[in-house]
Amino acid sequence: MAKQSKELNGKQKAALLMVSLGPEVSAQVFKQLNEDEIEQLTLEIANVRKVDAEQKESILDEFNQMCIAQDYISQGGIAYAKDILEKALGENKAQGIIDRLTASLQVRPFDFARKADPGQILNFIQNEHAQTIALVLSYLEPDQASQILSELPQEKQADVAKRIALMDSTSPEVISQVESILEQKLSATVTEDYTTAGGIEAAVQVLNGVDRSTERTILDALEVENPELAEEIKKRMFVFEDIVTMDNRSIQRVIRDVENDDLMLALKVASEEVKDALFNNMSKRMADTFKEEMEFMGPVRLKDVEEAQTKIVATIRRLEESGEVIIARGGGDDIIV
Repeated sequence: MAKQSKELNGKQKAALLMVSLGPEVSAQVFKQLNEDEIEQLTLEIANVRKVDAEQKESILDEFNQMCIAQDYISQGGIAYAKDILEKALGENKAQGIIDRLTASLQVRPFDFARKADPGQILNFIQNEHAQTIALVLSYLEPDQASQILSELPQEKQADVAKRIALMDSTSPEVISQVESILEQKLSATVTEDYTTAGGIEAAVQVLNGVDRSTERTILDALEVENPELAEEIKKRMFVFEDIVTMDNRSIQRVIRDVENDDLMLALKVASEEVKDALFNNMSKRMADTFKEEMEFMGPVRLKDVEEAQTKIVATIRRLEESGEVIIARGGGDDIIV
């Protein structure tokens, strides 16, 4: 006898759902998954021999309930969804759906805040301690956090950016307390393990979105207070692949200033988009020479390629600081007219 829905694990249920929905819908779902998820799900689907009517109905019913619950969560948070589901399905069934949903989707703290206007969040947190502000910004979308950081008093901007970069893990109790103050409806979304947020990459994402003036103010302050952290953030704020965001004149200026050998090494593993951006800004003769020499270069060490790309990025940052090239940033002060 076939296993009933409640006896199946998550992967098996997902496989049966894909079979039940049919190949066209399943293909659309697969487009949203990463390679590892596709591989695991395909393996489970391959093991499916037959889906009886009862099993299919059970799977589709559970999926429908999960979708409805997720809609309620999006509208008003976990507590709101639980209240509505309890009225419709009863306390036990509602709790089971919420438990499965939060376990599978890992609803992140401050989910409601990511749908809120940055100005409203700013009004609430601007007078809070810098560590509290850093915690909230770490969970927002980068563009939201960038806007809020830009509007904070200058004397607080660098402190908040530093705390985001140095933030490692925060206890669920602290997150829950801050979250419940910011939004009373969302009070029970934190899992029992410690939640990782912030870090240097988070700080870089936020700083990449602020205007150039705010960025300079924050980095200058950080260089005084924590030079190593400031340098690490600066190194990550522009990567070699970001060359595609530069205008043609800036790319041509970079080509003139970097060593040809470094540029060839850097392009060895670059994307076609980056190669096109650089080759299109060379003379035809130079581009042809580069392509020919790169073909005969043979295998190179990844370490050498990374070192070459780092040199080029350093050159770009130097040229930007002197105003000779432009790197596109948020905030609007780098718009060319």
